[in-house]
Amino acid sequence: MSGRLGTALVTGAAKGIGRGIVERLAQDGYRVIALDRLDAVHDVAASLRAAGFDVVSEVVDIRDRAAIAAIADRAAPLDVIVNNAAITSTHRFEELTEEHFREHFEINTVGTFVVAQEGARRMRNGGRIVNIASRSFAGAPQMAHYAASKTAVVGLTRAMAIDLSPRDIKVNAVAPGVVDTDMLHYMSEERQKVMLSLQLLGRIGQPEDIARAVSFLASPENTYITGQVLIVDGGRSLGQGQLPPEESPYA
Repeated sequence: MSGRLGTALVTGAAKGIGRGIVERLAQDGYRVIALDRLDAVHDVAASLRAAGFDVVSEVVDIRDRAAIAAIADRAAPLDVIVNNAAITSTHRFEELTEEHFREHFEINTVGTFVVAQEGARRMRNGGRIVNIASRSFAGAPQMAHYAASKTAVVGLTRAMAIDLSPRDIKVNAVAPGVVDTDMLHYMSEERQKVMLSLQLLGRIGQPEDIARAVSFLASPENTYITGQVLIVDGGRSLGQGQLPPEESPYA
């Protein structure tokens, strides 16, 4: 199956949200270039090719500009870029080191910039760029370094939308809340239960929930949205948590 909608490049594609995005865009009809620094990205691409989709994979560090440029050259012209690759960790603010802080910015922010810039240089006019930010840009406990790096992604997204608007390239961000990925399972069971109790819709998000949002923003259907941040967190940012049944007005 060839990419009837063009070519999409997705970073952080080996698992979790990134894998969900690759699967969704392939199903939408894109030829997908799946990137990750983990060899497991090849398994993702192989399984989708076996199902009839046009997906290829490359192992790369998104901070390696020369390697990213070479991949973009081979994939050009690009129609969609999804910057999903990121790292996270938790540290009390008093214990946070400069190394932690710099590493998160190097990967989460500078890496996003490198891929977006090299990709935009090889993108058709009218293309779409979707950066994966995080609901944590509104603040998160013991994640000052991660929240700061993702807040920078939000600012980068809005500035890119302005600078790329003469080429009709729409640039938006999706800000996930808690999603059922490896990052969630690094938390203790107790903390996972607390996180679940705070979800207004009563469940943890799935990678497919984020992929659906990316699919829309990346699609030809998006003709008039740019520079925006779509928070996909099941209502968590409303700050209400899940009401007990006896307190629900819909019980």
